[in-house]
Amino acid sequence: MTLKMVIPKGKLYDKVAELLSEVGLTLVGDSRNYRPTLYGCDIEVKLLKSQNIPEMVALGQHDIGFAGMDWIIEQEADVEVLEDLGFNPVKLVSCIPEEWNWEEVKQRNIIVASEYKKIANDYLSKLGVPFKLLRAYGATEVFPPEDADMIIDNTSTGSTIRANRLKIVDTVIESSTQFIANKETLQDPAKKEQIDNLLLLMRGVMNGRKRVLLEMNCGKETIDSVVNLLPAMRAPTVSELYNADGFAIKAAIERKLIKDLLPKLISAGATDILETPIRKAL
Repeated sequence: MTLKMVIPKGKLYDKVAELLSEVGLTLVGDSRNYRPTLYGCDIEVKLLKSQNIPEMVALGQHDIGFAGMDWIIEQEADVEVLEDLGFNPVKLVSCIPEEWNWEEVKQRNIIVASEYKKIANDYLSKLGVPFKLLRAYGATEVFPPEDADMIIDNTSTGSTIRANRLKIVDTVIESSTQFIANKETLQDPAKKEQIDNLLLLMRGVMNGRKRVLLEMNCGKETIDSVVNLLPAMRAPTVSELYNADGFAIKAAIERKLIKDLLPKLISAGATDILETPIRKAL
């Protein structure tokens, strides 16, 4: 049974294509081709702007898709979030001109520009300041100071904000790319099985990216010291060497721990250390 998948155009396309490739599915086309082909499965693909995806999946126009949490919240899209992929992490922030005082700004009736009408309205209402909200259609950062007192926009590095002489005064929400599904689709056993299998492989790839496989040898007298250092997924694999004068050890370790771990392993008596990438960890 054919699944309908929707993928964002633009910079997220390449990250999704890479993830699908590591799963074992080949996406043929590019972000200019609105209907690329996905080989290796029975899935029909279409590209849309990120802003349109949550609503289209919620309506059942597509079974599964990839969308930022910011647009899921903004559209109040009734979808099932299956996995936070962590792609394109951004913050929605409130900003004012860099020379202005935030406490003083909050005392007056402010004009706010944002693409995110619902999120901005909810935030400003909770903030308790009188405001007039303008819907922006891109280039939100150019509004202050002449046309708005504040903007609410997304940022990853803050460079565009600083370049326009603005400063961040608050973080509204944090967002990253989510793998989502239509809720009614998940009630179809055949489609749900397809989605579950795809999700299993995607999680395996994401877990694999976070870890490396460490292999090493050590003597009998140092085995306990070495093994106690290894934060493996469950427990390290230990086997006796052929000549029976030591042990071979394998462990899947979080990539971020390797830099500090390797000197400690060597000091504890580990030798012949090999570090290997992991394609999937299930």
